[in-house]
Amino acid sequence: MSAISLEQAAPDIRAQFLDGMSRAAFCVNVVTTDGSAGRAGVTVSAMSSISADGNSPTVLVCIHHQSKTAAAIVENGVFCINILRDDQSGIADCFGGRKPGDADKFAYGKWVEGDTRAPRLADAVVAFDCRVLSAERVGTHHIFIGAVASVTMGFGTALIYADRAYGKAQRIVAPEPK
Repeated sequence: MSAISLEQAAPDIRAQFLDGMSRAAFCVNVVTTDGSAGRAGVTVSAMSSISADGNSPTVLVCIHHQSKTAAAIVENGVFCINILRDDQSGIADCFGGRKPGDADKFAYGKWVEGDTRAPRLADAVVAFDCRVLSAERVGTHHIFIGAVASVTMGFGTALIYADRAYGKAQRIVAPEPK
């Protein structure tokens, strides 16, 4: 019997992680910014509320450190989380780099200036305009924590990403108790 190194015997945790996370459902968001570093945006699923309490509600987003948007958020100090509607997968693909060409990403959808100057999608399900409270790089990603300056309510059902495909949430009616 030949000796097996620990590296050979250890499971591929990255592949297992990606497979496991593909089974979770996430809202699809476009995070935008504008300011001295310029206008930028990227599609992300790593977004979460932190707290509604305190001086201001707080949220977090995670963006790859090589993203132009991450660098711009660091310098601009603001970002807007735009939760996409279930009919806006084309916008998600554009800001996610899935559409070919170097066209202006902001040509997709109608964008308006938010309270912080970060672009806000005019017809998103909801948009959270934020000022950066904290930015920390952990591994390959920046974690941005933002103080919510304003919330703009839209309409529709959120676009979700699960099982490596876009979808939409569907309510489940609980059965009557017996």
